[in-house]
Amino acid sequence: MALNKWNNLHPLTLSLLSGLLLTSAWPNTALTIGLLFAWVPLLLMAHQKGPTFPLLRYVGLSLFIWNTGTTWWLWNSTGFGAVAAIVINTTLMCIPWWGFMKMRKYFSESLSLFALVVFWLTFEYVHLNWSISWPWLTLGNGLSDITSYIQWYEYTGVGGGSLLIWIINLLVFRSMVSLKEGKTKTAFYLSGFALFLIALLVFISMQLLPQKNKVAKKTNVVVVQPNMDPYQKFETLTTADQVNRLVQLSVNAIDSNTVMVIWPETAMSAADWQDNIKVNPYYQPIFQFVEAHPSIQLISGIETFKQYGNIAATKTARKTNDGIYYDAFNAAVSLQSNQEPVYYNKSKLVPGVESLPSFLRFMAPVFEQFGGSTGGYGVSDTAVVFRDPITQMNAAPIICYESIYGEYVTNYVKSGATMLAIMTNDGWWGNTPGHQQHLYYAKLRAIETRRWIARSANTGISAFINPRGEIEQSLAWDKRGAIKMAIPGEQKISFYVQYGDLIFKLAAAVAAFFVVVYFYKKSTHARKAN
Repeated sequence: MALNKWNNLHPLTLSLLSGLLLTSAWPNTALTIGLLFAWVPLLLMAHQKGPTFPLLRYVGLSLFIWNTGTTWWLWNSTGFGAVAAIVINTTLMCIPWWGFMKMRKYFSESLSLFALVVFWLTFEYVHLNWSISWPWLTLGNGLSDITSYIQWYEYTGVGGGSLLIWIINLLVFRSMVSLKEGKTKTAFYLSGFALFLIALLVFISMQLLPQKNKVAKKTNVVVVQPNMDPYQKFETLTTADQVNRLVQLSVNAIDSNTVMVIWPETAMSAADWQDNIKVNPYYQPIFQFVEAHPSIQLISGIETFKQYGNIAATKTARKTNDGIYYDAFNAAVSLQSNQEPVYYNKSKLVPGVESLPSFLRFMAPVFEQFGGSTGGYGVSDTAVVFRDPITQMNAAPIICYESIYGEYVTNYVKSGATMLAIMTNDGWWGNTPGHQQHLYYAKLRAIETRRWIARSANTGISAFINPRGEIEQSLAWDKRGAIKMAIPGEQKISFYVQYGDLIFKLAAAVAAFFVVVYFYKKSTHARKAN
């Protein structure tokens, strides 16, 4: 039987195969189906070689290939940061597999495989929530280019996608083992169940697709893409030139029905105190634009500072030579006629670039090579919603990296956001898969929250995304311009918004139970041995 040839494959071959399948299946490759059996070569290796085999070295190679093949573009912004991110993430991803190897000493293969799944889901949940978070490769993100078939993310979030991928991989693996053992009927039932599960979820997705409703033209939103190279914009354009470009693109795009204009991350780059921006000379054309169009809310990324006097009011506060404490912020601001600016300070900071956990402070000189602010930006404690009492277009200001955190984004919706405004600058990575993946992940937030998304990206891709996760309109990479669309403010609260990452949390509870039982069995075994 051809399947017996798996026995003859060198572990290195199986390792390479898993790594390449994971890589080739990532968004924008049109090979998403590969995720449904990408783990199978490693699972076959573990089954064939037994509990004593040094599996982890081959698992590590697969994960290294996956991390390198999908996030190599980080090199365009920082070589050291790319290497560090790939190596650290690969190492962390090995932990669930290491746990699986430990479980095999005291549990059956089936229970150990179940433990592997809950360990992996627990790892993904931790990686979404701790201080060195880098959840770019959460498995559920890999389905972001087939949004029509994952409408059930409205209930499960990306955790449901990760779980599905593992279930299908295990069913394929057990089918292959059953065939090898001559259990043809069992293999048939297992593969049939896998196909049934996929078909069922596709059917459910078709039923969950929200209807496309016509929207009144009075809710036009404009998204601006200035296309300023982040590496050269201060060399080729003065601050005044940058502001003028943003204002002119906005003026050219708006009409009498426009209620909102969105600019990208750090578009207002003349860093100043938050209390001082209304008198900042560089920003006067912006305030003139706002006052000339009183029906428009302007939302923009901005770099700001906030003073606290001689008191260290926050954990991230810095101290000037004069003894004054302050915070620096990668922020968003809402500007409306005859109103004071409203700020939101980015809360999900990029590790090493925008923040450095306290336990890594001693490595600050190393992390400085990442670029950014290793001293740490300040953050907002709560989700701030930019409200418009007249139109009820209440925007969630989501800054760049924050858009990959599903449960975090739900906080805006719980606070009254009727649409999501994503401001980002993906120009640091150049024209690579990085900016495309980032756009695709935004589609998942639309499904989870059932909210329209207006995405302003400095160099692209800017887009409007409907609550089905479909891109309705976009402005291509490396293009200057603006796009306009009438979008509604949604009021529905989805199951995922209400309850968040239930699958991840349940997995973490089961994983904790496995760990407790493992140590109990280990201690019992040790007592019997003595």
